Amino acid sequence: MNSDEILKVELQKANAECERLRAENAKLKDQLHGSEVAPQETHRPTRTGCHNNQSVYQPVTASSSPEDKVALFRSLFRGRDDIYPVRWERNGKSGYSPAGVREWDRSTQLANNKKKSFHYTKLFPLTDEVITDHLLGKHTIGIYPVLQNDICWFVAADFDKKSWQADALAFLKSCRQEGVPASLERSRSGEGGHVWIFFATPIQSALARKLATALLTFTMEHRYAMGLDSYDRLFPSQDTLPKGGFGNLIALPLQHDPREKSNSVFVDDQFRPFHDSVGLSFFFETFVGR
Repeated sequence: MNSDEILKVELQKANAECERLRAENAKLKDQLHGSEVAPQETHRPTRTGCHNNQSVYQPVTASSSPEDKVALFRSLFRGRDDIYPVRWERNGKSGYSPAGVREWDRSTQLANNKKKSFHYTKLFPLTDEVITDHLLGKHTIGIYPVLQNDICWFVAADFDKKSWQADALAFLKSCRQEGVPASLERSRSGEGGHVWIFFATPIQSALARKLATALLTFTMEHRYAMGLDSYDRLFPSQDTLPKGGFGNLIALPLQHDPREKSNSVFVDDQFRPFHDSVGLSFFFETFVGR
């Protein structure tokens, strides 16, 4: 069998899998309904799955109160609120750790007084003040998407290599073609992006990941010759919470310092950021009907 015949067989297999995923996706879409908002209006965005007669959002503008803006932020980027991860940098390294009070285990202290392990005596909850400090640049935080009963409020696809812009736009196009509202955020480094899909009500993490996986498959079907090399992973990264763990975290957008460089913001199809004095106008521009 020559290479052309092999390619044809593989394409037939991919098409068969896509048909199966389309049928599954049709069932998932029964839970999704994106309503359009006129471009001149500036409302809080309608989550995927919200019907017009269920909308309870009030208009939010750049002149709205800080409390309303934080409420808007939290209405979208929802995960566990009993804990949250905070970003740290030291000795040229960086990462995220749960915010809380840590206590070093005395039994594991080494002879040179370096502490080998620790446990948390208290974990801090996610509050409006924590979100406000994130937006003001006092710290940078993330969120754990999977709640303790294995449900989530959003799913996000991470693109993180050289071709991330083309791949993210292709995925975004698939979302629109399938009637799934989605928005693109440029990462804090400016060298990657997240495509976010929000839900009106929390759904099983496994179901959210199936929806995103189906959309990725549809995208690859139309780009089979190019693939999606920059695609990294989905958030949530698990169908269920690992025993004794929190699951993977995702960094929250609109981080203050990167935002000053037009990173960690939501962008349009030409990768132009939506800006206002507090960096929240993407809510009004990104979620309007397209």
